[in-house]
Amino acid sequence: MHFTVHEVANAHEFKQFYQFQNRLYRNCPTYVPSLDFDQKHTLAHSPCLDYCEQKLFLCFDAEGHVAGRCCAIINPRYNELYGTRRMRFGWTDFIEDFEAARALLTAAEDWGRSRGMTEIHGPLGYNTMYKQGLVVEGFDSVPQSNNLYNFAYYKDYLERFGFTKEADWLQYRFDAMQPLPERLQRLSQTLLQRYRLHIADIGRLKQDKSIIGRFFKEYNAAFQTVRNFVPFTEKEIAEEGGNYIDRLDDGLSCIVLDGDGGIAAFGICIPSLSRALQKARGHLLPLGWWQLWRAQKHYDTVDMMMVGVSPQWRNKGLSAIIHAHLGRIWQQHGVKWAVSNPQFEDNDALKVWETYGEKELYIRRRVYLKHL
Repeated sequence: MHFTVHEVANAHEFKQFYQFQNRLYRNCPTYVPSLDFDQKHTLAHSPCLDYCEQKLFLCFDAEGHVAGRCCAIINPRYNELYGTRRMRFGWTDFIEDFEAARALLTAAEDWGRSRGMTEIHGPLGYNTMYKQGLVVEGFDSVPQSNNLYNFAYYKDYLERFGFTKEADWLQYRFDAMQPLPERLQRLSQTLLQRYRLHIADIGRLKQDKSIIGRFFKEYNAAFQTVRNFVPFTEKEIAEEGGNYIDRLDDGLSCIVLDGDGGIAAFGICIPSLSRALQKARGHLLPLGWWQLWRAQKHYDTVDMMMVGVSPQWRNKGLSAIIHAHLGRIWQQHGVKWAVSNPQFEDNDALKVWETYGEKELYIRRRVYLKHL
């Protein structure tokens, strides 16, 4: 079949772009749709667009039906930080036809070359706040609300087109009601006493107007050694930060403070919203808002969104404090299951999962790379 690709040129095509995946996956029981208004705002008004370049491409079949979409991105802050000339692709979906995928990715690559880029990698968003990582294992698992899902043929098409593995992220699902490993509990208590650390009262902490800036300062520092991470700007923090801080709850999350009140480590978790978003089907109205409200009040699964340790406390085992505390409060609140945030397979923090008896590899994600 013949396919044509062109850049999104008007409001109608923009709507086709941000709604295409919901049509593609409408009969898929494991796909979790994003809300339309979130997609519209992100693709047109994200603070990342203050410095990122992007092109939105649509692929059409011979009858004029949309067969795929791709957002081609250049993040100059990333290239400056890592000394590369890379572009990235995100918001990339296509029907089960290799020629459609090839036409889309070729258009993205051609634009990148015209801008002096020498490599392309993805799927990635503007920064790590956005959905990233192609699913290559765990297609029967429902992803977290802030994570991608894709059909198995995506992997085959990317590799057929010359992409190779750059790195994998791993996500685990574990029984939150299982007894906490004694070793983990002992280590947690030892570290709290040895370093004079304490668990923050999140309700009180949220009353501190400086908490957003303080938290994301440590967040930027904690992840500065993580592959592909780009520190958030003040504008990005102002827009995204409040959403996370407002959702902090003593029954789900944990922030560890040092003796001076500085943030030493954190584990930010939220109730799983995946099933609610599936029922909402991309819309808050008429009842999508109610599905999301109910999911935050009645849940048995939590998603680990951000887990990190400040640089000055790195390599001291503070992740044990986070996991031990989260395990206790989850059991008190009747949480049955927890799904970890994606972590690179070479991340030393993955060692904490060795202490858990009942866990499973839930989803493996991959970022792909290709030389242009």
